[in-house]
Amino acid sequence: MGIFGPDWSQIHQKESSGILSVVLKTLSFLYGAGVRLRLRAYRGGIFKRQSLPGFVVSIGNLTVGGTGKTPAAIMLATWALKEGFRVALLSRGYGGRYRKKVLEVSDGNRIKADPRNAGDEPYLLAKKLAGIPVVISEKRYAAGIFAHEKFGCNFFILDDGFQHLELRRDLDLVLIDAERPFGNGHLLPRGPLREPVEQLARADACIITRCGVQSSGGNLPNFLGDESPAIPFFYADHLPKKVDFPFLDEIHGPGILDGKKVVAFAGIARPEVFKQTLVELGADTVYFRGFKDHYIFKQDEIQELIHIKEKLDARYLITTEKDWVRIASVAPAYHDMAYLCIEFELLSDRDNFFRMIKDGINR
Repeated sequence: MGIFGPDWSQIHQKESSGILSVVLKTLSFLYGAGVRLRLRAYRGGIFKRQSLPGFVVSIGNLTVGGTGKTPAAIMLATWALKEGFRVALLSRGYGGRYRKKVLEVSDGNRIKADPRNAGDEPYLLAKKLAGIPVVISEKRYAAGIFAHEKFGCNFFILDDGFQHLELRRDLDLVLIDAERPFGNGHLLPRGPLREPVEQLARADACIITRCGVQSSGGNLPNFLGDESPAIPFFYADHLPKKVDFPFLDEIHGPGILDGKKVVAFAGIARPEVFKQTLVELGADTVYFRGFKDHYIFKQDEIQELIHIKEKLDARYLITTEKDWVRIASVAPAYHDMAYLCIEFELLSDRDNFFRMIKDGINR
């Protein structure tokens, strides 16, 4: 158990024991039965699929959280816009409080919803994607039709869409974390898998993320080659690009953290990844606190972290850009508070990756 509830990240990496193991095995069996029935229903035509008037590409994964889908969606959307497509980003809006059938988070020029209603990821997408509408709905088809009719969109990106089978797509991209590809190999809640590993066969391409320039993804490429030899795979990493000090209205390169004492915190799927990034940037992390993914921060919690930072005589209080989206409205104006911005970057076969997308469009 963590400070803020079960540490599912750790539970999903190893075999549980005792009564917890029995409970998780039972729940995982029931979950798996439901997943397989749903897949068969779509394959057999019992559940109908809908099509959007344009090219549809899904960015998803097999596991819960932590593979970097949002930065990947930003990268792909930016490329498609430069290529002249009318792009829309479609999301379910996980964690958002919206009750409408469709919520327009952004029209590409102006953000029209706050993080509480839209969810942190769609809001971050809207903030980062100038010129690209962001629309959310539990029914991605409804979001896509809205974007097509209002903005004339013809290139649709489904954020976290691999399991959203009711919408047909022209290209399925699956992201796999090089360090923790499938956890302990079990389905939810015993493990991190949303569906069995063999469902990778549905993908058109896999992207091995968090490789690092020198990494080859360990044994994962060999596994993918054996499991799905016809599916191409690419390497990518999440690279720190800048440190934003919102209350100073200043932006610096990540090198500003080198040799500095910092207090850091994160409420993402894998907070330890953020901590490791700070280590690699040369920061001296004197205190770190991890919160649950999508955690809604309170002002007194931020104030407590500021107090810890000052007590430990640290130079900066730093978090992730995704967390800042949820913090901005409650954070006290504190000049030493910053957030780290990262970008998704393909490390191999970049030309072939985008050629694959263009080939799909031409087909």
